[in-house]
Formats: sequence, structure tokens, C-alpha cells
Amino acid sequence: MSDVMMARPVCLTIGGSDSCGGAGIQADLRVFDRLGVYGCSAITALTAQNPLHIARIEPVSLAQLDAELHALFDYYDVAVVKTGMLLDAEHVAVVSGLLAELHHGSLVVDPVMISSSGSVLLDQGGVAALRGALLPQAALITPNLDEADALLGQPSGYAADSPVEAVKALREALGCPVLLKGGHADGDMLLDLLCDEEEGIHRFTHIRQCWSAGEGHGTGCRLASAVAAGLANQMPLVPAVEAAIAFLQECTA
Repeated sequence: MSDVMMARPVCLTIGGSDSCGGAGIQADLRVFDRLGVYGCSAITALTAQNPLHIARIEPVSLAQLDAELHALFDYYDVAVVKTGMLLDAEHVAVVSGLLAELHHGSLVVDPVMISSSGSVLLDQGGVAALRGALLPQAALITPNLDEADALLGQPSGYAADSPVEAVKALREALGCPVLLKGGHADGDMLLDLLCDEEEGIHRFTHIRQCWSAGEGHGTGCRLASAVAAGLANQMPLVPAVEAAIAFLQECTA
């Protein structure tokens, strides 16, 4: 490994492999590289997909995931971990247990629950395990509006209609800062809301981009990984979120 790579802070992404490269591990590693951090990965599942649908999901064995994480933490001083698709309670348990044991930096959780095409990417047991074991370790969780409704047990559309109330409720219920992503809302102007450690609300508005299906695929992954890169580069949370949103608006792939 070059001295330049070794000089970069290390970010580890844990999630699914996206065969079309727009989301998941592939997207995260591209973002890490562009934002000046060295990226490592541990894969929870292989997917056969394109920007329009997921044809198949093949879980990685728990033994393989355990081995990947041990191998990485044995060698690298990981500054920030970002998690994506975790599939089920068993995979969440491996990840949360090893991070509690081995990781001493920040954790950004992207609660990948349902794909834009409707595929379930985290089952109900996994949601419970996420809330009970992983989120207590998190520096930030980044749900979209649909995921916020699911985490709050609210009907579809609640977070879109009442985003401030939703992000406050998530911050209280989950016990960690929350970035509520507004990309699934209607209208030409979108609103992302951050409820920080002190329960302060920060608003980030931006114009809806005219992205193709391929460009829009994986935007949530890229936003969360950009926040993780900012934290690894020693940015405080609010500036890291602001920089990540600006990066995503300027760079679609």
C-alpha cells in the first residue's frame, strides 16, 4: 500500500454489493476515494440488480462476514464505519457485536430497509436488532421518509407531511442524531433535516435534480458515505452533513 493511501483516514463500509455499481458497497467506495479517505468493505449480501429492480439477493454467510470484519480491524485503524444493507437480525448481530468489541470511532447507520423498487432489504427481526444493538453505537442514522415512517410505526406519509415532528421523534426514540432525508417528498424544493446531539434542528434545502433512474439510484448510500468521509476527515457533524449534501447535489455518480 502506498504512503499516500496509508496517510488517509480509513472508512469501512458494511453492506450489500450492487451488481450495477450505483449503490451499496461500490458507490460507497467511490465516494470515499473522491473525498480523500481510504475505503475498505465488508459485504453482507450479493445482489443481482439494475437501477430499476433487484432480481436476486444472496446473503453472505455469517462466518464470512465475521472473518472479513476481523481481518480489517486486525490491520486498519478504522476512523469511521458506515453500514448499509444488513438483511436480518443475524447479520445485524454479527456487525453490532464486532463493532462494539473492535471499533472505537464513529458509526453512521443508513437503515436500508426497502429498495425504491419495493424489495425488502431488512426484515422485521433485523429492524428490531438494529434498534436494540446497533443504533446505541451510532453517531448518526440517515433514514429516508419511508424508513422514518417504519421506524416510528407511523402510517406511510407521516414523515413527509410532518418532517420536523418526525425527526424529533426519531431522535428521542433512537437516542442518536438523525438526518431525515427528504428526497422522496413531492415538489421541486427538497428538505433534509438534521436533529443533532443536543436535539437542535438544522435545515438543508436544495432543488430537486432532474436525474435519470441510473443517476438517482443509490443517492441515499452516497449521502451517508459522504457524511462518514467528512467525519473521518475530522469535520464536526453539522458541517459534515452540509458538505455531504452539497457533494451529492454536485456529483450524481
